[in-house]
Amino acid sequence: VQLQASGGGSVQAGDSLRLSCANSKRTGSNNALGWFRQAPGKEREFVASIGWKGATIYADSVEGRFTISRDNAVNTLYLQMDSLRPEDTAVYSCAVAGSSVATSRLENYRYWGQGTLVTVSS
Repeated sequence: VQLQASGGGSVQAGDSLRLSCANSKRTGSNNALGWFRQAPGKEREFVASIGWKGATIYADSVEGRFTISRDNAVNTLYLQMDSLRPEDTAVYSCAVAGSSVATSRLENYRYWGQGTLVTVSS
């Protein structure tokens, strides 16, 4: 599994961004996928996850503003981020879980991709 996140950038508070995570191999289409983020000086934290059947879970801090989705036909995971806030500034990484059910637990993720930086200014 080779994952590559893209779509990050520098935006103003209130703006939107759409992150993508391309999986170079078919592996993972039956697995849950997730997005995590890590801000400078902070621990990596869960953002959102989607199971292979499409069920989703979100961190409280992004619920209602972010939307996770997946397109198994093109092996790509997405994260639509709306109403961005300065506290959303972080490196965002995508990951493939070892199970098919959406999960927020870091230890449940088996494969990780390179991150993409999102910077939100006030």
